[in-house]
Amino acid sequence: MYELIQTGEKSWYIKNPANVGVYDLGGGEVCLIDAGNDKEAGRKILKKVTEAGWRVSCIINTHSNADHVGGNQFIQSRTGCRVLSTDIENAIARHPELESSLLYGGYPYAELRNKFLLAKPTESTEEIESALPPGLEIIKLPGHYLDMIGIMADDGTCFLADAIFSADIITKYHIIFIYDVAKFLATLEMLERLKAKIFIPAHNEATTDIKELIAVNRAKVHEIAALICDICAAPKSFERILKEVFDHYGLTMDHNQYVLVGSTIKSYLSWLHDSGRLNIEFIDNEMLWSRVKEC
Repeated sequence: MYELIQTGEKSWYIKNPANVGVYDLGGGEVCLIDAGNDKEAGRKILKKVTEAGWRVSCIINTHSNADHVGGNQFIQSRTGCRVLSTDIENAIARHPELESSLLYGGYPYAELRNKFLLAKPTESTEEIESALPPGLEIIKLPGHYLDMIGIMADDGTCFLADAIFSADIITKYHIIFIYDVAKFLATLEMLERLKAKIFIPAHNEATTDIKELIAVNRAKVHEIAALICDICAAPKSFERILKEVFDHYGLTMDHNQYVLVGSTIKSYLSWLHDSGRLNIEFIDNEMLWSRVKEC
């Protein structure tokens, strides 16, 4: 863990639960792509970079989930580096309480105010469009989160954030967090055409071919959609649908899983409704979802 692995003439990544990219800007300065999940991860990342003889000039946050921005505060406080991302992801990095509020759908109760859902706030951020270091290109990767991006380096290394997940993660957890299912699928389609020498997903080993991973991710989305349609053969409330999804996959519900999986299932319900496959009814002051015959 926290091994520095070279992937191109100017690019490396630090292997950890959410891989962190390193791009050599020249003159002893580097740009990090993401920053780990908390202060301790930030400390280890900065130590690894410093031992290699580099200074952190900036951090690019691909998106503002806590496991990608949790190390921002520590690294920025120690180095004075800039933190760059898109406008909405910057806002959540500066005000991380927005993430747990978004997932829960209201003010998060005490058990949801934990480091997995609530990163330490980033002191200052900049809009990436006007501050992107030379040699790097932004790739739009919507779907997993609000305005997630990837980064293509000029040496052919492509940092893919959470656009695709490993087969092991999908097999173990089944439900990967998705904010917008339609955009997630569109991003997978775009990735099939994307050319790079090597791809670095945040939650998978670096690879030169992502087609198999794309297929696994896409198949699981359609599997879950079909499951929800089957569950909704008779009208069901959201809570009932969520329980049946957990039971089907043998998942264990806790506070974090309730909001992460629950928010994702709500996104599936929205997608299935908007695409004409689920109906919504209000009966006896209860919101019920039911399958359209053609689902």
